[in-house]
Amino acid sequence: MHESSPRQRIAGGLILLALALQIAGFSGALGTTLAVSYALWLAVALLWRDIPARSRRQAAVLIALGLIMLLTARLGYGARIYWPGIITRNAFVVVMLVGVSFIALIGTQGNRKAPGKRVTGTGGVLRSWAGVHFLGTILNLSAVFMVGDRLSRREPLSTPQLLALNRGLSSAALWSPFFASMGVMIALVPNMQYAYVALAGFPLAMCAGLFTTLELDRRFDLDEVDGFSLAPKSLLMPLCMAVLVMLFHFWLTPGLSIVSIITFLLPSVALAANLPRGLRYTGYRIYQHSMTRLPAMRGEISLFLAAGLFTLGLSTLVDAATQDTWTLFDRFGLPQAMASFIVIVLSAMIGLHPIIGVSTLASVLSLEGNAQTLYAFVGLTAWGVGTAVGPLSGINLSLQGRYGISGYRMMKHNLGYAGAMSLLVLVAIAGLALLLGQA
Repeated sequence: MHESSPRQRIAGGLILLALALQIAGFSGALGTTLAVSYALWLAVALLWRDIPARSRRQAAVLIALGLIMLLTARLGYGARIYWPGIITRNAFVVVMLVGVSFIALIGTQGNRKAPGKRVTGTGGVLRSWAGVHFLGTILNLSAVFMVGDRLSRREPLSTPQLLALNRGLSSAALWSPFFASMGVMIALVPNMQYAYVALAGFPLAMCAGLFTTLELDRRFDLDEVDGFSLAPKSLLMPLCMAVLVMLFHFWLTPGLSIVSIITFLLPSVALAANLPRGLRYTGYRIYQHSMTRLPAMRGEISLFLAAGLFTLGLSTLVDAATQDTWTLFDRFGLPQAMASFIVIVLSAMIGLHPIIGVSTLASVLSLEGNAQTLYAFVGLTAWGVGTAVGPLSGINLSLQGRYGISGYRMMKHNLGYAGAMSLLVLVAIAGLALLLGQA
């Protein structure tokens, strides 16, 4: 394992501190928002040179534009800006991602042995997709590496295997309450109704798995392609975590959002799972995780924080220039929802992370009532399709770094998938809009 530098270890400690401060703030006794944000931004500054060049350039542009728009709003239009708080946007989403990463400390996630068995052919592709999808609903990107590393033991991953990994994870964004996409949408539209989103998003995710299986069977000879079969017992942990989150949300801590519950629950479960082996062992695993895994999250942390500053600048400038009277659409209904989805996916194809399109549109829309739920669904579906096809998305950059497949090659192979899924999404948007009375 690559030995981390003192700078990286300090950054890991700051990220862990941000998580601890955020959890402490849930009690209501302490106001920790600023401290959490400063700790995360300082960690990004320490890790800046380690961020992949493309992600670093994108984050730098977002930060610069955000600051320029804030200065323009202040100097050009006299807007009142609380400067110490301009870096707080999206911080709690980042802390949720940090909390979710601790799920890797539960059970044997880090061991060589992985659940399931190998199969080949069409069934193998479907099982690979399902394994990444259902493990990924909780484990996020680490599920891709868990399955991918298992499949690559015999030989380098083939294109069908890589596409199954890509689509299995990205489609989890359509409905999983544990995904960063859901955290972002809850931050942008806090009154969204998750039940409606899941009702439409889960069937879409299953269609993504079915389409992937049929399309890859048509395009490739799968007879010698190894697949990953997910053992039923491997679903127990994600299912238990989902039940726990719902238990806290509806009964134990109804005053906390799902994002907040996930932030403290997953690290707590990880801690409880390791404590039976002793305090020393538990402390060592947390230390190793904080010094290696947390600094490795530098790319996504920097992008989420930079996007938060950018959207704050944009919304502040728009409000100041229009005196809070201008919105992109007078009403967010079916046509506007469809147009928004298409624009976000197209922006992902030219290299922008979906969080940028989702956040930018939200900052220039007036979303009330059921329009929030409709927009949440638009954002989640655009995220699910956009990250699959976008050459610079987190999943494709990760596959490129780990398994050597070009992000642009993945985009080329996913164009048909993105087109088919987009048609299904537009139909689903129409159905949800009718159900919500927003057609």
